Amino acid sequence: MAVKIRLQRFGAKKRPFYRVVASESTRARDGKFLEILGTYDPLKGEVQVDSEKVEKWLSNGALPTDTVKSLFKKHKVLDK
Repeated sequence: MAVKIRLQRFGAKKRPFYRVVASESTRARDGKFLEILGTYDPLKGEVQVDSEKVEKWLSNGALPTDTVKSLFKKHKVLDK
């Protein structure tokens, strides 16, 4: 079972809102997930992530998607 940290889309048409979740790579994008790690609102540019949960999943072997990785870098989520 490969675990990925990725975005799960919510919101209305042309009003996106995302959850940052840990889920199995075989699941659908908006399907069942293992844990919610935070949120991302691209319209406001806000990222709210629980860094401890993210570090726990990364240490357990979860792989962030390219989008999530660039989001973390841009908003300096894992700068400790």
